[in-house]
Parts: sequence; C-alpha cells; structure tokens
Amino acid sequence: MSKKIGLHIAGRRFDVDVEDEFAVYLGNEMPKDFSIDSNNDLKALLKGYVRVSHELYKQELMMKKLIKKL
Repeated sequence: MSKKIGLHIAGRRFDVDVEDEFAVYLGNEMPKDFSIDSNNDLKALLKGYVRVSHELYKQELMMKKLIKKL
C-alpha cells in the first residue's frame, strides 16, 4: 500500500507516493525542515537536504567504528 505525501516548494506542489510505514515517519520528520501548510523556498529544501545528509554522515561514522570493534 502507498500513501501520497505533498509539499509546496517554490510555488509548486510536489506529491510523492511512499509506503504507509515510511509515510508515518515522513509525517513526523518533514515539519522539522518544511512548512507543511504553506510554500517553502529553495533555501528550505537545501537546508533540509544538508541536515539529513549530516545525520547520514554521522550514522556512517558510527557504523564504521562499530565494524572496527567487531
């Protein structure tokens, strides 16, 4: 099953189909970076991308440290 998640960026609406479980996760995470009820500018999109990329970077470092320990 899939669910649509929508967001307005630079005056355009974007809808993405995602799996139900992931839709719940996105519903909780997206408000950290975006205004759900109004338009978002491109700067907000870039800031959200950088924030998530930084989280992934930290996770990768942590996984590498754990692999070395094993």
